[in-house]
Amino acid sequence: MLVLLLDTSSAAVTAGVGDVSGGVCRVRAEQTVVDGKRHGEALAPLIARSLADAGATAADLGAVAADVGPGPFTGLRVGLVTAAALGDALGIPTYGVCSLDALAAAVADDGAPFLVATDARRREVYWAVYSGTGDRLTEPAVNRPADVGPLAASSGARRAVGAGALLYGDVLGLPVSGPEYPDVTALLSLAAARVAAGAPAEPLTPLYLRRPDAVEPAARKSVLG
Repeated sequence: MLVLLLDTSSAAVTAGVGDVSGGVCRVRAEQTVVDGKRHGEALAPLIARSLADAGATAADLGAVAADVGPGPFTGLRVGLVTAAALGDALGIPTYGVCSLDALAAAVADDGAPFLVATDARRREVYWAVYSGTGDRLTEPAVNRPADVGPLAASSGARRAVGAGALLYGDVLGLPVSGPEYPDVTALLSLAAARVAAGAPAEPLTPLYLRRPDAVEPAARKSVLG
């Protein structure tokens, strides 16, 4: 079964096509553009190119897996709205994957616990601590790097991965390694069991962790009386 894989939880806009069949999953195509301000205009062309690279069309898809965050409001919404719309139009299930879990899956090695930190802007990071096998030890949160370092250390973290870790490595006080952004291989690995089992579609609920920057304008004051 072919799965469309989408990630707009960070500055990297990613689309790909994976294949889950016969107990094996593999990535057939992947396209990424790193530009935190072009999620809306970049995603559709990346999807089209990924399908073309995989020798498939939208009609061949059996599921959609999308990164639900945590991530900035605007970019994350682009990916999730696109995934939900495609799932509805094609009549196929949608599945969500946590961005921090995807980064953890890419680097888990049975070693010591580690921190995953992504850039939350406002001089903060989205973060969680994972066991060496990639199991989450703390719930996703958003904090200033100076506060995250001691919290991660108290949970046993011995290294850090992710764009937030690279950006604030000196403040976190942990060795930094691994990828900056989630990739489609990790997204596919985390969704594969649900895809293979034909699990019911999941609501793609975004994990924002804080309120969006945009707010409704206050009511205008009357100029009369």
